[in-house]
Amino acid sequence: MGVSTGDEAYSIPYLAQLLHSLPHVNISLHHVNSSFNPYNQIYLESLGILGSIPAALLILTLLLLLIYLLTRCCDRKPRPAKSIAALKVILACVSVLCCAAVGLGLYGNDDLHNGFSQLLQEARQVNNVASKIRNQTELMERQLRVQASQQLIAINDIFDEPVSNMSLYKEAKGYLQRATGNCTLVADAAVDIRHPLTLDLSREIRAGERFEMVRWPFTMAILSVLLILCVILLVGVARHNRCALIAFSVCGLLAIIASYVMASVYIASGVALGDLCMAPEKFIEDQGSTELSKEILRYYAICERARANPFTQRLREAKTAIENVRTNLKDLKTPATYLFPKKGLDTKFSSLKNELNSAYGLVTTITALVDCPTFHTHFLRGAKALCNVGLTGLSMMLISALIAGFLLTVLVWVDSHTWIYIRKKKDYQDQNETDPFLPATQANQVVAARTLQRSQGSSYPPDTPPPSYSSALMYNRVHASAPPLHDAQNPLDGCDMRPSEQHHRGAHLSHLRGHTLGRLPSHHHDPILAGPNNGKYATLSKQCKTLESSDFY
Repeated sequence: MGVSTGDEAYSIPYLAQLLHSLPHVNISLHHVNSSFNPYNQIYLESLGILGSIPAALLILTLLLLLIYLLTRCCDRKPRPAKSIAALKVILACVSVLCCAAVGLGLYGNDDLHNGFSQLLQEARQVNNVASKIRNQTELMERQLRVQASQQLIAINDIFDEPVSNMSLYKEAKGYLQRATGNCTLVADAAVDIRHPLTLDLSREIRAGERFEMVRWPFTMAILSVLLILCVILLVGVARHNRCALIAFSVCGLLAIIASYVMASVYIASGVALGDLCMAPEKFIEDQGSTELSKEILRYYAICERARANPFTQRLREAKTAIENVRTNLKDLKTPATYLFPKKGLDTKFSSLKNELNSAYGLVTTITALVDCPTFHTHFLRGAKALCNVGLTGLSMMLISALIAGFLLTVLVWVDSHTWIYIRKKKDYQDQNETDPFLPATQANQVVAARTLQRSQGSSYPPDTPPPSYSSALMYNRVHASAPPLHDAQNPLDGCDMRPSEQHHRGAHLSHLRGHTLGRLPSHHHDPILAGPNNGKYATLSKQCKTLESSDFY
């Protein structure tokens, strides 16, 4: 595509050539025409087949993940900490890479937004220029076909009156008819210029703005959610959080689906845009409804110096016709004022002169508006914005979606392999002091008895740790003289807690130190120290289980 200035020349981007070179095949795998034609069903079918490649990768990925999860979900064999740490390192590194891939997509989305917005801006400028040309030609036609014609008709009515000099009358009448004909030529030229330029891009511009208003924030939202998922995974890895890893395993599958769906859309759109950027002027030319409008669009899209402006001849004819009208009115004024004095012809000639001057100025303005660089500059800027900036951004989004889909697959795979080896944190349980010689059940009963006794009036200070079993037994014997508690206040309701003898307590306390449970020394069978069991093993009767020797040894 050539232009008038070399530094503004459009060159086909490398990305457009690369995407255009991808095979365009139909459903029967036959090659089809790769020229951009969104109105051709076969061409759209070839784009759909290219877009189905990431969809096939998605189906294969989900199938492999399903097989893996079915084989690993029930694997709960204990793993050494070193292997889980290695998995956590892999998750952290791949998560950072996935964040970088998503960041590339965000950057590409911004480039695509900027390129598409600039394209809409240039299209709006082209639409404004076309609208100005239509307005100028309509104004010129109205001045010559309505306002100037009214003055000429008024002069012609005056010429219907009888005159004395017929030869001069016929000469003046000829000037008047030629002026009227030239005014008609100028008005017809304005119509011929306006008719091919019926281009109105307002509807397309509004549709593009609405589309971009939805596409840009929607894409930003999806990519932001992917970033948040990666951050959640990083937090779960850092804090050894099982719930965060399980949440990522579930949401990661949705993220994989979203990534590959976006990749399908991006590859189809990228190939279509690459086809368009190979020959954007051809697509512009095809938008013309008639051969003349196609020729005009080709002229403005290519803007070759050797190609003549399609409006030059009509504009030249309009200028020549206006000059002829001026000459005719100048020649008509002298005989007309002589033949019809005191008819107000000077005012009418002055009004006609003003209308002609205004029409001539409009012709000059239209000549500048229909010049090739006026349209071509906006066309060139829009093509560069879409094919350089926009296509680059779309390509980055495509690469980002493919890489993110693959990395998310790896993350879900490794994450699902990691969280099953992370056990739930055990709730804190008070570790009560137990006697090493007692079984767990009976030791808990003794501890419960001590706890209730302390909570219901024990003489131990509140912050004192619970005593050992031997100390508790000696304490009970020493204080056996205390009155028995009421049945409702008895710490072991239903158990036999009879007081022992109180005589000679102090003499034998030192001898009892160091003994826990069991029989008293054989050479001491003092009935005073024998207690309620006559020196035998201490028992808890009634509802309490009797402790046997086998329970201790």
